[in-house]
Amino acid sequence: MKLRKVTAASAAVLALALSATACGGDSKDEGSGSGSGGGGTIKIGIKYDQPGLGLKKPDGSFSGFDVDVATYVAKELGYKPDQIEFVETKSADRENALARNDVKFIAATYSINDERKKKVDFAGPYLLAHQDLLVKKDSKISEATDLNGQKLCSVTGSTSAQNVHDDFAPKAQLREYSGYSECIAGLQSGAVDALTTDDSILAGFAAQDKYKGQFKLAGLKLSNENYGIGVKKGDTATVNKINKALEKMVSDGSWQKAVDANFGPAGYKNEPAPKIGVIVK
Repeated sequence: MKLRKVTAASAAVLALALSATACGGDSKDEGSGSGSGGGGTIKIGIKYDQPGLGLKKPDGSFSGFDVDVATYVAKELGYKPDQIEFVETKSADRENALARNDVKFIAATYSINDERKKKVDFAGPYLLAHQDLLVKKDSKISEATDLNGQKLCSVTGSTSAQNVHDDFAPKAQLREYSGYSECIAGLQSGAVDALTTDDSILAGFAAQDKYKGQFKLAGLKLSNENYGIGVKKGDTATVNKINKALEKMVSDGSWQKAVDANFGPAGYKNEPAPKIGVIVK
């Protein structure tokens, strides 16, 4: 094999290219890798269709508690808001998105449990939610047992309604709709009597301007859902950085401000900010 001579000019070009690579000029690498901020971007997984938590608005902007938490954490990792790229991450694809390095971390109503911890690492928790009921403002339903004989809505693929049926109200009439918006519309029209899922999700939908004053949370605690921030398995350094950011968000008042702004209109009575690493069973 012949070896080509390296001229002074080509050596200089090669050195320049290596220097640029070392400086991390590729924004994609910044987003899914080091998390060092600077001139790169960071990709964060969120939901696009959950008002109050993770919602992509018609103008392309994003809102919700998970969005606020993710933005705060990214800031503590060295990224400005315009360096954040929010990526839609549906529930079924969260573990794969982290494994593929599609995103640096995920803040998307991601409940911490033992099965998920086998595949990803979690920072947090940053919110303790509970399974609850959403009913009309004048509804007499105040306990899960009141659902006997009533029509209970949940979304296809969710186990929330079935859990209520099995554990509290065996005579509840289960109705599955394709999404929460359809359940809300059914509740509004009287086609169903109650909707069940996490109270944070229910509060987010009820807080929308078009629904204000129409619904209320029953205030039940049918389960404990410890929302954590998902990180690629083995990325302990990022988990530690995110945990420090979450502690700061609580201590400087930003956490409660985000809760009030996103859930307050629905009368959501949130739990105090959870302690990092403490999972409520």
